[in-house]
Order: sequence, then structure tokens, then C-alpha cells
Amino acid sequence: MTLIQNAPSSAPPSPRDTGKSVGQRFQSIVIMVIVSLTLVGAMGSRLVYLQLLQGERNQQLAENNRIRLLPRPPERGRILDRNGQVMASNRLSYSVYLWPIDNTKEEWVPTIQRLARVLDVPAEDIQERLEQAGYDSPFLLRVARDVSPGQLTALKEYQSVLKGVQVEPVSERNYPNGDLAAHVLGYTGELSSEDLEERQDEGYRMGDVVGQMGVESAFEPKLRGEWGGQQVEVDGMGRVLRVLGEKPSVPGNEVQLTIDLDLQRVAEQQLGDRIGAIVAMDPQNGEVLAMVSRPTFDPNVFSTPITSSQWQELQQLKNPFVNRALRGYPPASTFKIVTTTAAIESGNYAPNAVLPTYPFVQVGGIQFWDWNKAGFGPLSFQGAIAMSSNTFFYQTARTMGEKPLIQWSRRYGYGQKTGIELTEEEAAGLIPDEAWKDEVLDLPWYQGDTINMSTGQGYTLTTPLQVAVMFAVPATGGYRVQPHLLKDEGDAENQREHIGISPETVRVLQEGLRQVVTGGTARGVNDPNLPPMAGKSGTAEDGDRLSHAWFGAYAPYEKPEILVVAFAENSGGGGSAVSAPMVKEIMAEYFRLKANSSASSQ
Repeated sequence: MTLIQNAPSSAPPSPRDTGKSVGQRFQSIVIMVIVSLTLVGAMGSRLVYLQLLQGERNQQLAENNRIRLLPRPPERGRILDRNGQVMASNRLSYSVYLWPIDNTKEEWVPTIQRLARVLDVPAEDIQERLEQAGYDSPFLLRVARDVSPGQLTALKEYQSVLKGVQVEPVSERNYPNGDLAAHVLGYTGELSSEDLEERQDEGYRMGDVVGQMGVESAFEPKLRGEWGGQQVEVDGMGRVLRVLGEKPSVPGNEVQLTIDLDLQRVAEQQLGDRIGAIVAMDPQNGEVLAMVSRPTFDPNVFSTPITSSQWQELQQLKNPFVNRALRGYPPASTFKIVTTTAAIESGNYAPNAVLPTYPFVQVGGIQFWDWNKAGFGPLSFQGAIAMSSNTFFYQTARTMGEKPLIQWSRRYGYGQKTGIELTEEEAAGLIPDEAWKDEVLDLPWYQGDTINMSTGQGYTLTTPLQVAVMFAVPATGGYRVQPHLLKDEGDAENQREHIGISPETVRVLQEGLRQVVTGGTARGVNDPNLPPMAGKSGTAEDGDRLSHAWFGAYAPYEKPEILVVAFAENSGGGGSAVSAPMVKEIMAEYFRLKANSSASSQ
């Protein structure tokens, strides 16, 4: 028998046939288990992150893919003059908004870069606004206003790659008369981040437009209106499929002013290119009929973001945003109305007193000169007002001292705001006294200070509006009115109060102011074609610079219905030569408009 043995195989031995392979099959199982657990753990961690940590945002994103809230800003209320003429309205425009929640922070980066190129604005500016609003904000964030037709076309073309960007029609502020009454109206502009922090409790949002000065700011609550909105269903491209609900926005209220736009236009023409201010007012109830300040600006430039060239152009002017009708200046000889009142009411002088006048009066070793360097001979109070004699009033001031002057200055309304609605822009002026001088200048009160105050010089500062209020006292027989811009049908008696001046003193003032026009310093404005006028001129020194020119007047003399004060800053001429002709022309226009109105109503 032959034994046949199996030949050795050329295949490698199985691992389990070697001592080194013992346990490897168990390693494979362990590795598979570890890998599985790792994958399950990673998935679980991601689910925890998505559902717990990012759940609220993801829910918002999912909902935002289908349902959106479209807030609608209200249309700002119009501003009208006393006759219903439009002074401020609105025009259709287009603004660009972002939906912050539509993208993550990282996703917004390329979108903002593309949008910045279309709008030609720095990407950093858009990024900053987005970060201020917050990436989780569900509200529209405005990043551009009044976009051009070309930009609108580009935004439409790039719509597919501008996720979260939306263009909406809006109303922008429009001032149809350009710079006419600019300081009265003011302008609108977007809230700054600092202002937004202060006004968030009032319901304002990033990008909201508010009044920045003038009537736009003073009557912001009336003009603003209430936000509305739509809840809409959208598709993946952000296009509205249907409206689910709507709350209409409530437009702002119309505001009717006391301003007469036609009279305002003439007043602005009269002031021309001079730096200064004009105020026209009804002396019986304080209605401001015109208020002019130069230099000025066109408020339309702020209805959209102002360009650098526009801003540079405005900077070339001398403080164009300052309403000079509400800024303090030395009142010069117009202040002699107060000095006359103080001299008589203090009991130091009788209403019929007559005093000699001189080339100068010497006080404390200083010569205080009369304006004509010669004096006028003996004068009554009426004559001293008519000829504007300085030395006459220097004598009264030296006799009565500063206290009656200060007391009556404040009764006339000096040293305090008038109460006009533009309170944020109004200066209180300055009626100095001993305490003020000691605190501010660390100096005692000198008799020379009283002398200077008697003719409206020294430290005394009054605004053109305050000077108008002062003229209303003799015009009304002793009443100080509160000037106002909001037209209402309220009783005139509620707009004024008697300052406690005697009828005899009022008579002296009225006669003196009438004589200024009939034969005094402003006889050049005496026109038989106009109702009788009463007024007072003033020329104020301003250090080494050219003098200021003042003139204030009211008419008709017997029953005044208009009062005008014209002020020319550093004009270099006298009040009678520079400012009085302006007042005369404004008076003529007022009575012409009145006659035309009466004729048309018949």
C-alpha cells in the first residue's frame, strides 16, 4: 500500500493558524463599536446644538423662509402756512433694506460686498449698521435712501445673489419752496446711533427719519404718524405670494403754521445776502407771520444722505444752521424803550420830565459820548426817543441805578426764553447783574456798566424775537405776548400778559416811537401811502468789527396789527439807513396782501 501525503500549499497561512493572530477578530469588533459610537455621538452633539442652542434661530429661519413681517413706515404729516400753502410735503422714493435674520454673519459678507458696489458706498458702513441692528433682528433695516433708477435696475438684476436685500417704495421729505423759511421748517434726517439709544422707548428703529431742527423737530410727535405692517407669505426668492394680515400705517397729522408764506418770501428778499434776521409778528396775539435768518440752506439736501460736496459748500457759509432770530446780540438803542419805562416807573422821573443833553457824560473818569458828538439840547422822553439821545438816557441811568433797569428788562421778557416752540434752538439772552458779573468775570459792578446797559450796550444780549416781544408792549398798551408758530383759533388774551406798566408810561412810549418816524432818526420811512407807523432804530457796537443795525416798528399806530424787527449783523451802517427800509417794504407788502385778500372776499 502506498501512502500518499498532501503537498504543502503555497497560500499564506490563515491568521488564526499563528500565535500572533490570537484576539485580532475581537479588535475588529471593538473598532467597529468605537467608530459607531463616535458617529452617533457626533450626530447627537450636532442635534443638541441645532435643537437646543440654535433652535430658536433655526425656527425663525424656517419661519422666515415662509412668513415675513413687512413693517411700513408712516407718511410724515404735511406742514402748511396760515393760508394752507404747502411748506413741506412728501415725494415717492425707493429705499434699500436688509433682512438681518435671512443670513448668518458669514453669509452676509459676500452679499454686503456686492450691495456696496451697486450702491457705491463703503461696505464697512453697511456692515456696521447691520451689526448695530443685530443679525437676529426680524425687522427691515434701511441701508440706502433715494436710490437712482440705474441702481434700481442693478438691484433687480442681482436679485438672485442678494439674498436678504429688499427694495421698498417710501416717502421722502420734500420742501417745494427750497430754502424759503428753512430755519422755521428745519429738516429731517436719520437717527444717529446715539439718538436711537435715547429714543428707542418711543418706538424708533435703526434707520428711522426724524425732525432734526425747526418745526420738523418741535412738532415731531404730531408729524411722525404710526408704523403699520404686513404679514406675508413668501417663496424661496423672497417674493410675496400672499398677504396674510395687514395693519395700515397711520400718516402723521398736518401742522398749520402762523407763517404767511407770501410775507415770508418778501422778508427774505429784503434781507437778501446780508447776515442777520427778520421777525414779523402780530403784536396782539404773538402769531409769527415771518421769521428769516441768513445765511440759510436748502433743507432738501438732507432728505437724502448729504454728499461731501454739498456739505463742503455749506461749510463755506457763516453758521448757516444757526437761527439768528433766536440768537443774542446787543440791542443798542432799541433798548431805550426799557430805559424809559424803568426811569418813569421807578419814580425817579416824571413822565413830562425834560433834561439837557450834552456831547458826552463823564462817569468814573470815562467819557460816554452821544452818537452825534454834540448833544441835542433840552429833550423830553418823547424827544429823546425820537432823536435817540444817548446822554439823555445816561443821566437817567446814573440817577436810578441798575436795579430798575434789570427789573424792567426782565418784565419785558429779556434774559429768558420767549416760549416759542423752537425752545431747543432759542437763546435766553443776557441781562447782567452784580451776581452774574462777580461769578463769571470775577469783577464788581461799576456805574459804567449801568450807563452802558441804558443804551443796550455792555454785556446785554437780546434776540431779534425778544426785541419783537418788547415792541409789542407799547403796541398793545402794556402787554407782553408769547410768540408762537402753531396756528390755532385760541383767544388772544391767553397769549399775553400785562407787565404792570402804567398807562402814562405807555403813552410816553407810544408818542416817542411815533415821533421817531414822523421827525426823528427814521423819518425816511414815513410814507403817506402806508398806515401810520411807530418804531425805533438802533446801531450796536461790536468791538473792533462793523456795527449791527436794528429797526423795529408796528402799524397802524392807533390799532397795531403787525410788528416787524429787522437786524443786520455787522452791516456797518446805522439802523435807520440799513434796517428801516427793510421794515418799510415788509409793512407795504403786508397791507397790500391784506387789501387784495379783502377785495377777493367781497
